[in-house]
Amino acid sequence: MCPRHPDREAYVRCQRCGRPACPECQRPAAVGIQCVDCVREAARTAPTARTIFGGRLTDGRPVVTYSIAAICAAVFLAQWASPQVTDEFAFAPIVGWTEPWRFVSAMFLHAPRSLLHIGFNMYALYILGSYLEPLMGRARFAALYLISGIGGQVSVLLFAGNPTVEGLLNGTDDAWRTPVVGASGAIFGLFGALLVLNRHLGRSAAGIYTVLLINAVIGFVVPNISWQAHLGGFVTGLACAGTIVLFRRQSVRRLTWVALGAVLALLVVIAVGKYLTVPVEIRDLSAFRPR
Repeated sequence: MCPRHPDREAYVRCQRCGRPACPECQRPAAVGIQCVDCVREAARTAPTARTIFGGRLTDGRPVVTYSIAAICAAVFLAQWASPQVTDEFAFAPIVGWTEPWRFVSAMFLHAPRSLLHIGFNMYALYILGSYLEPLMGRARFAALYLISGIGGQVSVLLFAGNPTVEGLLNGTDDAWRTPVVGASGAIFGLFGALLVLNRHLGRSAAGIYTVLLINAVIGFVVPNISWQAHLGGFVTGLACAGTIVLFRRQSVRRLTWVALGAVLALLVVIAVGKYLTVPVEIRDLSAFRPR
């Protein structure tokens, strides 16, 4: 009788454990059948297939890339319907101390009346994500994107200068009150990671250098583009990809997440250190909101 279904007769035995198995509990094997318990145990103990950079091997579909794009599209529609969404979640140095979630939320926002802004960013995300996500694994790709986006906002903070109350009142320190939105900081992090990973794989990255140069020029020439976020995201992407390559081998793979956490922690330390140099009456002053 089948041990899992005592009321049913079993005419064959599992090739792995030798226990009887009724038709419902049988699973085809290379030779004969195995019971469902042995199949489950084999799946649990089998080594996980990994990418060359230590991530979990996937079916090739860039699920994280599609998810990020979907979130950005949904948030864009919310921004279109209500300007308050942009006001509450855009990043500006003046509110980063009291509302630190803006370091993350701003990378999912875009200029609410510009289809070109979100369209260009989502196209770049799709191209880069379709290549990088299967190469790195979904979890590592998601971490790269988020940490690079935060790095972009930290760079905006660093380049905003040292404000004074007088400067905020007369407009000379407007960089502290200017809101920043967009996924471009995180996307430049993907560009940086692509350079590092392709170099490790021995693949040409000549076309990427051209794209980066064009975007760098655009960032300085075209108004209302935050080159600071681009630079910060790019440098952070280089650092994240470097840690992923460094700890790609199985013997040290578990240290990858420690290293990525260290990159994130360093960004937090840099941001906190910058805010501590700002007069407390500015850092905690809610009257100076983004504009």
